[in-house]
Amino acid sequence: MPASPSSQPTTTSSPLGVHRVLEPAGESLPQAARVLDARPELWPDEVRIDVDTLNLDAASYRQLHDKHGGDGAAIRAEVLEIVGARGKMQNPVTGSGGMLIGTVAEVGPESGLGLAAGDRVATLVSLSLTPLAITDGLERWDGLGERVPASGHAILFGRSIAAKLPDDLSPELALMVMDVCGAPALVARTVRSYAGRTGRVTTSPIPPTSHGAPVTEEGKGRDEHESEGPSVVVLGGAGKSGSLSLAAAADAGATRRVAVVRDDAEAALLEGTGLATHVVVADARSPIGLSDALAAVGGPADLTVVCVDVTGCEQPAILATAEGGTVIFFSMATNFAAAALGAEGLAADVTMLVGNGYVPGHAAYALELLRANAAVRTLFEGRLEG
Repeated sequence: MPASPSSQPTTTSSPLGVHRVLEPAGESLPQAARVLDARPELWPDEVRIDVDTLNLDAASYRQLHDKHGGDGAAIRAEVLEIVGARGKMQNPVTGSGGMLIGTVAEVGPESGLGLAAGDRVATLVSLSLTPLAITDGLERWDGLGERVPASGHAILFGRSIAAKLPDDLSPELALMVMDVCGAPALVARTVRSYAGRTGRVTTSPIPPTSHGAPVTEEGKGRDEHESEGPSVVVLGGAGKSGSLSLAAAADAGATRRVAVVRDDAEAALLEGTGLATHVVVADARSPIGLSDALAAVGGPADLTVVCVDVTGCEQPAILATAEGGTVIFFSMATNFAAAALGAEGLAADVTMLVGNGYVPGHAAYALELLRANAAVRTLFEGRLEG
């Protein structure tokens, strides 16, 4: 990379950000790189953002919190160390980062992101691949939460994704939603695919077919199972991605929606909201305990969604899923080797998906769910106040 990228505007940069990789040198992509160049000078297709707030992903923050025994000063110091050494916020243990909100400061002449200086935006790509520099020492952050007030700058590449913040929601609330917006979009798409191929009724906007037409008065004599939508189990149903996943499942036509939570306090958050048809208190890391708990509310589901930020949920999630069903792993604490080998060892015929955080239209869909569903909005605002 040239010493001063802004001095050579004709130099072609990679829309994937390869030109910002310092270590290891070569063809590594930014997410896999150990060190990125976070200098503020822009290549022609880049955008620089003045950072307002970082939002660390749940798995990363939990690892840091547990490592330092809840010592906020130590957590803050390690985040600063990571960003300073790596030129990005990528937890070296979990490999994950989070996202940020800020104001567009400068747009390169060849940028195709549709942004302009002054736009308030949330990045929809992980901090684990975003060049980032912190200039205020995180002095406004006590280290005791995922939301991090910060000053500094970040760089978006030609193929990055960012969304303008909506005018009707606070930036902090919008950030919380956009941080997990890939989950509800993929859940909705998966539920719709089940509804479409099983002939079950769905209220989701998929084209009706001869196998997916709504039940009429004349159709009431069919097998009762056919009049039901797909079933969904969400591990971590009271969390951000979990509650939005439940709302998306309902929106897409799932009829049995089971929220698995860790304690009675989380159960109380969901009771009476209508987000879940059943709320189960169980340890998502216990294969037998979770299976027994689900047996009392209808058994395994067509779709299991893993939204908890702890390890050890791979085999329980597989057992929670019906034969021929699907497991979506949204937690970055997932051991994907354990998931694959666990399914093999259990002789489980399930499809396993990695929630990669991106589905076309995911941010707009998640924000609409928040606006339309008072229960989800209440949960998110409660987390924000807390």
